Amino acid sequence: MKRHFDYIIVGSGLAGLYAALQASDYGTVCILTKSDITESNSYHAQGGIAAVTDKEDIPQYHFDDTIIAGRGLCDYPAVKILVNEGPSRIEEIIEEGMKFDITESGELALGLEGGHHRRRILHAGGDATGRMITSFVIEEVRKRKNITVFQNCTLIDILKNGNSCDGVRSWDFERGEEDIFTGKNTILACGGASAIYKRTTNPSTTTGDGTAIAYRAGCEITDMEFIQFHPTAIVHPEADSFLVSEAVRGEGAHLLNLKGERFMKGAHELAELAPRDVVAKKIDEQIRKEGKGYVYLSLKHLDPEKIRNRFPTIFAKCAELGIDMTDRIPIAPAAHYTVGGVRTDENGRSSVEHLYICGELASTGIMGANRLASNSLIECLVFGKRAIKHTLSYHAENRSYEEYSPVLFIDESIKAKYWHAREKVAEIVSEYAGIVRNAEGLSKGLEMLNNMENEFLSVIRDNYRNEIYSNLITNLITTARLIMEGALFREESRGCHYRSDFPEEREEFHVHSSQKKGEKIRKNKVILS
Repeated sequence: MKRHFDYIIVGSGLAGLYAALQASDYGTVCILTKSDITESNSYHAQGGIAAVTDKEDIPQYHFDDTIIAGRGLCDYPAVKILVNEGPSRIEEIIEEGMKFDITESGELALGLEGGHHRRRILHAGGDATGRMITSFVIEEVRKRKNITVFQNCTLIDILKNGNSCDGVRSWDFERGEEDIFTGKNTILACGGASAIYKRTTNPSTTTGDGTAIAYRAGCEITDMEFIQFHPTAIVHPEADSFLVSEAVRGEGAHLLNLKGERFMKGAHELAELAPRDVVAKKIDEQIRKEGKGYVYLSLKHLDPEKIRNRFPTIFAKCAELGIDMTDRIPIAPAAHYTVGGVRTDENGRSSVEHLYICGELASTGIMGANRLASNSLIECLVFGKRAIKHTLSYHAENRSYEEYSPVLFIDESIKAKYWHAREKVAEIVSEYAGIVRNAEGLSKGLEMLNNMENEFLSVIRDNYRNEIYSNLITNLITTARLIMEGALFREESRGCHYRSDFPEEREEFHVHSSQKKGEKIRKNKVILS
C-alpha cells in the first residue's frame, strides 16, 4: 500500500513520539514502530532525565559533567545546546501536564547518578521514569487526529531520489504486506543496537536496523565502537538481564565482590557513582578474578522501607526472581546503549537531505566516548524539537516524488535462518567486542562475520534481495561489522571502549571515527568551539 504524510517518524521511543507531537502542529504525521508503541528503550528507562532545575545548579555544571564523562570526544556546541535548552523542554512538558516526583515541600525531587556532581535527575514513579514520560507523550499523541500510528511495521529501506529522502519502505507483519510511505521529511528514531549482544538490557527489537539502513543510504556513521555496558543488570539462571537503575547506587548502594569487599572505594573519587565505563570495567575485572559470573549490589545498610518506596519496579522484579532487594542483588554488566550512531548536525540533519536522525540512533556529538547517566531522555526532547523546527525551512518547497512500486516479500525458510543468524552474531560480538577487546579477537570476529555473510549470500543470491528476513540478516551483520571495525580502528582505550592491547588513551585518537559506505574508515576532529 502506498501512503503519503508530511512527516514520517520511524520509532516509538521518546525521541520519535516527541518529534511526532511537535510535527503535528505543521502537518500530517505517521509513526512506524517495529513492535507495540510501548516497546522501546525509553519506555523501560528507570534512571531518570537530567536537566538543570535546582537553583544551586547551573548549565555549566551539567556541561562539565557531560564533558568529563565523554572522555574528550564530546562536541562542545552540541553539549551546550543540550544543557541550555534542556531546562526549557522540562518546563514545557510539565506545563503540558507531565508529573515528575516531588518532595513533601512541593519541589521537584532530584536524584544523583553516576558522573553527576549535582542532584539534577528528575524521576517519575520512582524507578519508572521512562514508562511514565513515554506513556504521557503517547497519550498526547493519541489526542492528535493528524497522527497515525502503524504498529508491527519494520523499516526495510530508505527511498532515495538523488541525495534526497522521499520516504521509506516498511513491512507490515500483521497484514503481510509492504507499505510505501512518501513524505516531505523523514525522521529515523528507531533506537540503538545493543540487543545484538547476548546479555543486554534492551528490548529484543533494538538490533541496529536503523544504523545499517542509514549506512546503506550513504549516511556517515560515527563512533560505533562505543557500546555502553550498564554496570548493574540482574544475573539469574532463569531470567533475561534486568537493569538495576544507576539511581540505586545514587541512593547509597555498595558494590561488593564475593568476599564482601567494596572494590570501587579507592578505585575512583566517586566510588560506586563513577562514570559507567569505569564501574563496568571494575565489575568485569572482579568477575574475571572470581569466576562466578556476578558480583553483588548491596543495599542491606540502607532503610528497607525507603528502598521499597523509591524503587517499586526493581523491588517487584527482584521479588519475582526470589531476590531480596533490601539485602543484596547478584549483578553483572550488560550491553545497554549505543553511544555512536548516524552523524547529525545540531538540528538532527543527516548527510541525506530531508532525512533526520533523533534519539539513540543519532550521533550528535553529545555523548563522546561514554554517555553521562540520564542524558539520553533529555536529548530526545531537545533534538526532537530542533529537528522538527528545522524542517519548516523546507515546507515552501515544491517537491516531486519518484513512482515507487512494492517489491518486498517474505519467505519462511529465510525467517529460520534469521534467528540462527541472531544467535551467531550475538556470540561473535559478545565474545570479541565486549567490555574488553583486542586486535586478535576483533580480527577473528570480523573474519567470522565475513564468512557468515559469504555463506548467507551464496544461499540467497539475487532472488532474495527483496525478501524481508534477508534484509534483516544483512542489517545484523552490517551493524556488527561497524562496531567491530570501529573498535579495531581505535587503537587506544577511552570511555566505554577498552583495548587490552592499548590500555591507555592516545592523543592521536582524540577524534571521532567515521565510517561511510564505499570509503575507508577515517578520523574526524572533535568540535571544541
